[in-house]
Amino acid sequence: MAIAACGSQSHRRGALAVLDAASQSLPAGVRACVGEPQGSVEVLDPRLLRYVDPGERFQRIATGFEWSEGPVWDRAAEALLFSDVPSNVVYRWSQRFGLEVALRPSGFAAATARGREPGSNGLAIDAQGRLLLCEHGDRRLGRIERDGRHVTLVDRFDGNRLHSPNDLAIHSSGAVFFTDPPYGLPHGMKDAGRELPHCGVYVALPRDGSAFEVRLLDAGLSRPNGIALSPDERRLYVAVSEGASPRIVAYEVDRDLAVSPARTFFDARHLQREGNQGSTDGLKVAQDGTLFATGPGGVLVIGADGVHLGTLRTGEATANCAFAADGMLYVTADTHLLRIRTHELGAGL
Repeated sequence: MAIAACGSQSHRRGALAVLDAASQSLPAGVRACVGEPQGSVEVLDPRLLRYVDPGERFQRIATGFEWSEGPVWDRAAEALLFSDVPSNVVYRWSQRFGLEVALRPSGFAAATARGREPGSNGLAIDAQGRLLLCEHGDRRLGRIERDGRHVTLVDRFDGNRLHSPNDLAIHSSGAVFFTDPPYGLPHGMKDAGRELPHCGVYVALPRDGSAFEVRLLDAGLSRPNGIALSPDERRLYVAVSEGASPRIVAYEVDRDLAVSPARTFFDARHLQREGNQGSTDGLKVAQDGTLFATGPGGVLVIGADGVHLGTLRTGEATANCAFAADGMLYVTADTHLLRIRTHELGAGL
């Protein structure tokens, strides 16, 4: 699948250097905002103040999405890319150009509808500046090449089709860690098209040419979701969005990219019992190992030692977050795109 060129020369920078000419009008109800404030900062440990001032609030900068997800900062374009999973769209937001449709379709190329979540979810940009997408409807990890070609990297394990890759983390070797829950299948784990008996955590290891070898790291999590590596790449984190047992698990990663058994790093059940909206979902890791993990209440800030430092409260069910070179933390929260001013998080991006 190739993507037709459009837009001004300025639009040709970044991971989506070539855009879909037919996709530029915003859907009805989707609009940029002027920074309406919402939410609050809850401080539980003074270490949080390294990153966020206690009086900061979120700014709402876009709204009208069905379920916003998968944000990633595109440094070359000075813009944020993010998914609207049910709408099958990748959007781009920048201070200069505002809100734009960057890619449609994003995760399901066929014309007929497929379930509630057909579009892309997690996004990442590799060392060559190419956009990688977790594509629910097409049940694959895809990549958009610099010439606009949309190629499949991984869509099977042991000859069987994946469920619906959800989120990914790129290792410095070029390997891709990813999760594969059933959320993109029309009927979840009861879907007739399901070919694997488990929900998996995987690593795709690059081999000769464009081929990848896919290894199963863990088949024991019922709903693996967000995934991230520590800065030294020795620890892998996975958020588990499992009903009444939301949590984040951690694995130790060896030099061959094999992992230790999972251990619970942070148990979010008490936050859910307190009536906070949302579940453990997306996560990013700062340079000192601090986690910014969406969960019940908003964005949970968790030290590398597993201590809950505080919550950036969005007031919404919150899907994912991304560090950015402009010093903001961008957050996809239900129908909104939010941001909050931070210290240091853009360093080392």
